[in-house]
Amino acid sequence: MFQRLKPLFPYMRRYSRGYMWGGLVTILSNAVWILFPHVIGSAIDDLNHGVTRQKIVLYAGLLIAISLSKGVFLFFTRWIIIGISRDIELDLRNDLFLQLEKQPAAYFQQRRTGDIMARMTNDLNAVRMLLGPAIMYSANTVLFSLGALYFLLRISPWLTLVALVPLPLASILVQAMGRKIHERFERIQAMFSDISAQAQENFSAARLIRAFAQEEAQKQAFERSNREYIRRGLRLVQLMGMLWPTLEFTLGLAMMIVLLVGGHEVLSHKISVGNFTAFATYTLMLTWPIIALGWVVNLFERGTASVARIHELLAEEPTIDDRDARIELAEEHSIQGEIEFRHLTFRYEGSARPVLKDVSLTIPAGSSLALVGPTGAGKSSLVNLIPRLYDAPEGSVLIDGHPIREYPLDTLRESIGFVPQETFLFSETIRENILLGAPEASVEQMLDAAQAAHIRSEFEEFPRGFETVVGERGVTLSGGQKQRSAIARALVRNPRILVLDDALASVDTYTEERILEELRQRMQGRTTILISHRVSTVRNADRIAVLVGGRIAELGTHEELLALGGYYAGLHEKQQLEEELAAAR
Repeated sequence: MFQRLKPLFPYMRRYSRGYMWGGLVTILSNAVWILFPHVIGSAIDDLNHGVTRQKIVLYAGLLIAISLSKGVFLFFTRWIIIGISRDIELDLRNDLFLQLEKQPAAYFQQRRTGDIMARMTNDLNAVRMLLGPAIMYSANTVLFSLGALYFLLRISPWLTLVALVPLPLASILVQAMGRKIHERFERIQAMFSDISAQAQENFSAARLIRAFAQEEAQKQAFERSNREYIRRGLRLVQLMGMLWPTLEFTLGLAMMIVLLVGGHEVLSHKISVGNFTAFATYTLMLTWPIIALGWVVNLFERGTASVARIHELLAEEPTIDDRDARIELAEEHSIQGEIEFRHLTFRYEGSARPVLKDVSLTIPAGSSLALVGPTGAGKSSLVNLIPRLYDAPEGSVLIDGHPIREYPLDTLRESIGFVPQETFLFSETIRENILLGAPEASVEQMLDAAQAAHIRSEFEEFPRGFETVVGERGVTLSGGQKQRSAIARALVRNPRILVLDDALASVDTYTEERILEELRQRMQGRTTILISHRVSTVRNADRIAVLVGGRIAELGTHEELLALGGYYAGLHEKQQLEEELAAAR
């Protein structure tokens, strides 16, 4: 049992003082409540020797005092222990989020978002129930049962022995059913992850599903998954439905034995009527703790299944971290921006074929480089290695003459303005999206970056201007507006290195030219890398590299590459012909 809870021990230790107070209050609560049947038994025996007003008032006052004290202590028990479970839930959720934030891009390509969300919601809730109600009711059950057993033995050891005969049967049933509950709950959680992932993918791809008229097909697929989830849930309910009545039946047997054997003891004058009443009351009061034990077993099995799923995320060590970092840069000695690829060969995890093969290239600080080439040539893979979104082999990517692994991740990434191929905007305001990487930037700096991205005037025409909420993933904006917002987001950071991964693909050629002109002015003295399929985008770069099949096939200026008559010259000729045909129409 403790082995299953081991991942939670560090969190529980933080609240050891709270658990100590909670344990003390729980002991007091049960110590008071355990006297209730004893007072009833004493009252019956005493009143049998003569009923007086003073006796009635005395015993009634004692019972009221016990009930009030029990209520007060129970309130503090719940407040402390349930409160701690909420605090641990908060800590776990924060640690899970931080752990996931550290993971590289490859991690999320291998796991479904819905599964991660299910672990951060449903599984965390099961763990909270384990650390709160399960602990509280377990403690109440154990303490009250031990106290009741003490008084039962004092009244009649023989009657106690025969009354407890059915309880081992209850223990065996709880253990057997507990294992099955654990297994079935794990299957339910796995199915819940599948449903969450399916729903998340459908909501994210709502436009695509409508465009391909797949609403009915997706609805049927979701219904099948949902029915399977319900089927697994019902199997668990059936098992739990068997557990509680079985425990109640076992307790019913115990009560029957108490009535038969205890009645005979009273008739034989071995115990008094008051003691018999107290014994029967203790047995009845044990009903809820024993039934609660079944519920606690259910909570424990659910919780430990979820602990394992959460621990799986927490134990996942990020493959990209600062373990090799050794360069500490002062503010006045920041990254200058020289980038070197030295005999770089790179393949993605699980892939046998390298996407980049023996790439050697130096980009001087303050210069601009354009990357062109056919789809799948490795252009995006190459620039993704610069901010360590993926890790290149050691020593194959350098900045300012140092391997990039020697820079702390924060220092490295703060020096890079990165506009990826797939633009992502959060469901926040335009202002918050642009200031994502530079929350300390002023309004003037934000507007200046938006101006450079040629998007300021369009946003200012919106009814709420830059305070307009863009919707999930920027759904209310066009593709071009989203790309220009991402460019503004990169520029507002004033980076030493700017990477634009096909960031102007959704922009018309006129707007593209204006943005490039702004970039040329603002990025003077800074390193700029452009990826594009348009010759018009890359022609003014200091150098152009052509990637074909993961290798650099051509390298030079626009004029030098045209003179070579290779891939770049063919691309230029083809695009010129397309422009002439378009103009002729």
